[in-house]
Amino acid sequence: MSRKVCVVTGSSRGAGAATAVRFAQAGYDVVVNCTRDMEGAQATAASCREHGATALIVQANVASDEECRSFAARVEAEFGRADVLVNNAGTTKFANQKNLDLLDAADFHAIYDVNVVGPYQMTRAFLPLLRANPPGAVVNVSSIASFMGTGSSLAYMASKGALNALTAGLARSLGPQVRVNAIAPGFIEGEWLKQGHGEERYNALRDAWRSRAALAETIRPEDVAAMAFWLGDGATRTTGEVLVLDGGFRLGRA
Repeated sequence: MSRKVCVVTGSSRGAGAATAVRFAQAGYDVVVNCTRDMEGAQATAASCREHGATALIVQANVASDEECRSFAARVEAEFGRADVLVNNAGTTKFANQKNLDLLDAADFHAIYDVNVVGPYQMTRAFLPLLRANPPGAVVNVSSIASFMGTGSSLAYMASKGALNALTAGLARSLGPQVRVNAIAPGFIEGEWLKQGHGEERYNALRDAWRSRAALAETIRPEDVAAMAFWLGDGATRTTGEVLVLDGGFRLGRA
């Protein structure tokens, strides 16, 4: 098949859904993934089809190696190729970082299973397809929390730091046939953070972000999608990088 294929994990809503649609707009066929939210996945797939894409929905948990391998087998059977893998699926536990009793070992393991082990297992499962039509590309969705020491929880911050290290290691291991990069977004507007923090705290955090950021803006799902597309399709000489997308939050204002 002549059309390229992009696989986006965790693409039933938010940045993952926006990323799937962005690749569809550019002429890719897409694979939409969810663990439970089939209704959201179907909506994402429908949006992709509006742009002429063939959209396959695969329900799979990236924390399961068996499901990752079955995922890759389904994509191979349907399309015979995969050119870009966007590891967007992620999880957290919202826990005030000043209270260490809010997290235990099980919380860390659950978060690492999705945020770190998941991208590794997905990359390993899809590697033969990514290598078959070089240059293949992997885009991991990290977080500014990995640099700032802030975010939904200490376990989440640590998992994204580990994902950054994994990105660099995979880039060294898989080049030159496959490029591996990551995006570290800041405050992404949407239901995920609103549900996690509650609407009042969400609004306060959003306003505080805008007041500090050099561009006076938070991040939209479409901003993540645009960067994911560039890293997956256009950045042919870039690998092993973690690109910050924060509207100038770390920079601050003069």
